[in-house]
Amino acid sequence: MPQFISTIIHKFRAIPVLSRMGQWITATLRRMRLPNLFSLRNIIFIGFITAVIPLFLAVLYAAFAMRETASLGKTLNQQVFEETKTVRLALQKSSDIERKARLFVLLSDPSLRQPYERQSYENTRNTFKKALDDLLTLNVDNKIALRVNELAEKERLIYEQIIQSETENKLKLPVDEAFQGLREASNTLSREFESYVEQKFDELHQQTQSLEQSLLIKGAALLSISVIFLTSLLVILSRSIRKLDSSIRKLGAGYRLEPIVVTGPNDLRYLGDRLEWLRTRLLELEDSKYRWMEIVAEEIEKPLENIVELAAKLAEDTDGAFDSQRLAMAISLSDHVKTLQTVSAELIRFSQSNPNRQETRKEAVNLKALLESVIAAYQTRLQAKSVTIKALARPVKFSGIPDQLYAVIDHLLSNAVKYSPEGGEIRVMLRTSGVLVDLEVEDEGMGFDPDERAKVFHPFFSGKAAQTADAAGAGMGLAMVSEYVANHQGKVEIIESRQNQQGARIRVQLPLMDSVE
Repeated sequence: MPQFISTIIHKFRAIPVLSRMGQWITATLRRMRLPNLFSLRNIIFIGFITAVIPLFLAVLYAAFAMRETASLGKTLNQQVFEETKTVRLALQKSSDIERKARLFVLLSDPSLRQPYERQSYENTRNTFKKALDDLLTLNVDNKIALRVNELAEKERLIYEQIIQSETENKLKLPVDEAFQGLREASNTLSREFESYVEQKFDELHQQTQSLEQSLLIKGAALLSISVIFLTSLLVILSRSIRKLDSSIRKLGAGYRLEPIVVTGPNDLRYLGDRLEWLRTRLLELEDSKYRWMEIVAEEIEKPLENIVELAAKLAEDTDGAFDSQRLAMAISLSDHVKTLQTVSAELIRFSQSNPNRQETRKEAVNLKALLESVIAAYQTRLQAKSVTIKALARPVKFSGIPDQLYAVIDHLLSNAVKYSPEGGEIRVMLRTSGVLVDLEVEDEGMGFDPDERAKVFHPFFSGKAAQTADAAGAGMGLAMVSEYVANHQGKVEIIESRQNQQGARIRVQLPLMDSVE
């Protein structure tokens, strides 16, 4: 393999364009400083280079191999063509020399033989010898050279016998036997040459197959190198990107206690550092929000107590005279104070729902049992308004914060009871749907206007239905529901009522599994 790569590099340098490309790549890699080598841009560049260069080398090697194979085939074809042409000429001259010799033998009587017959025979014989010499100069196979010499020897014997017969007037061998040996030598040369040609083409075929196998093996090796490099880079990038994605989803889902650490390229690590800064900033803002609510609630407590005392003094008799107007003012003032105290209590309770507190831990909760306990606590209020609850609850095991889950169910049922008409019905459904827990609470009250649905989960918002005297409240119930549901990475929404039904229908969806891990 090193020899193969060195060969490719040597050929690579022999091509000016490719050489300049290699110099550019080398210069680019040198310009990359070591601390910035693992930046996202450089990793993409390195990945491109590691993917392209081995494939390019494989294609380059294939091109050179194909060129060498074509050159070898061309050379062999030319060689075989020249040898074939020369062998055919030699065989043709062998036939000519046989005809001339036979004719010379038939005209053995010098009185019948023309003077030019001897010269024609000699010329044909010289042409035959030249054809054999030309064949030997082609560096043919040893077996063929042996057959050529054998053919020349057969022809020489015939010639010697014919020439000698002119003086002795007889032949030492029968004419037919001598010429039969010449023909057999010619046929043997022809068969030997055919075998030689077949052998040469078999060797070319085997060499081509060997080259193809070598090309496949080396191409597979280069491709494997590319795949290994690319896979390694993709693993590094995908691991960092998954970590970033997980960190972003955790931030969006409310997981802010775990520090964000992203490894990998410098660019992605920098994004991880920025996400860590964002996490700490969100923690600070979230804590500030809850601290502000708690401070506001505590700050208004003392003035409210003073206002309560002033309202009590305002309601007292003055000089024994009863003042109904002052009493009405005192009662109205007391009612407003109670509203403000409710708001203060809700603010304190809301501030305690901070999910970033370390002491807030999740535990296993039986949601069906929790729902049944809340319904049991509302029996007195239900009986007072003749409202019935139709509950369809399935056993659901859930990992969450029990107090907050109880508060979610409590606020939803409280609103349903509050806005239900006399003799109304409240429908509650608890079930699992895939990887989610569905909790739906539906009443037969006034419901929500379409324009109010985007605001009902905001703190201190009061809709049209809440403007009635009996339903007046602090406007923190659904805001707390939304906050508690978000603490469990779920969502709460107002959905359309069932067919032929009216009223509010609120659905809470909580993930059974932690989908952000």
